[in-house]
Amino acid sequence: MDWTLLQFLAPAIAASLIIAGIHAYLGLHVVERGVIFVDLSLAQIASLGAAIAVWQGYDPHSTAVDWMSLGFTLMGAVIFATIKGHQARIPQEAIIGVSYAVASAAVILTLSQATGEAEHLRDMLVGNILAVQWPEVWVTGAIYVAIGLFHYVFRQRFLDISMDPGRTAASGVSVRFWDFLFYASFGFVVTRSVAIAGVLLVFCYLIVPSVGGMLFAARVGPRLAIGWVMGTVVSMLGMYFSVQFDLPTGATIVCTFGLVLILMAAVRPLLRRATAG
Repeated sequence: MDWTLLQFLAPAIAASLIIAGIHAYLGLHVVERGVIFVDLSLAQIASLGAAIAVWQGYDPHSTAVDWMSLGFTLMGAVIFATIKGHQARIPQEAIIGVSYAVASAAVILTLSQATGEAEHLRDMLVGNILAVQWPEVWVTGAIYVAIGLFHYVFRQRFLDISMDPGRTAASGVSVRFWDFLFYASFGFVVTRSVAIAGVLLVFCYLIVPSVGGMLFAARVGPRLAIGWVMGTVVSMLGMYFSVQFDLPTGATIVCTFGLVLILMAAVRPLLRRATAG
């Protein structure tokens, strides 16, 4: 890999590492809450906001589209925070699935009525991580650092709600309020990440490192460390394979995530036997 190619890939590599860092942490909460597809649903809700803005005549790359997308994401956060699986007869995951299906259909209907810029909007929503530029990387990094600091300050509260919401609610904590803060901050991240990397890649960054961490650790700290290492290594491997074999970058990283997770699952019994022996 020559220096010119490395310079070309540098913004994409930096963006993938930034996305991996924040999503590995958020994925830990998502897996514990059992709302695996929440990022897909929020991403489609954000897409609906963007589609409506374009339908109304705004440029797909304008700040108006970004704000409309974020506004719809926050509405989704309110819905998901209000309907809690441990309190309602309807599982929260069912509401998330319905929201995803309805939002997806609404995006298709809206785009069918949009003219001129609909194709550009589709490109934006699919994402192309190789097209990211350094200004986008710096802005994304700043947003994620702010959200990361917010979660660090209130980490114990978020962990308590994710791990044992019933006991946390019994202690007098407003679980719905803190759920809204979680889903709202999560929505900021998903809206930004999907526009850069696309839905499938963001979903892998969210779920796969967390699952990989669960294979080898029970405590939150080690799981998070394993997830961060996995996200970093797989991002670099995926970029390398993409360039080496001239493959689509996002799809290559997704498949690399899957292969590495399979290898980790295969190695786990061997390590357990070695430790027991």
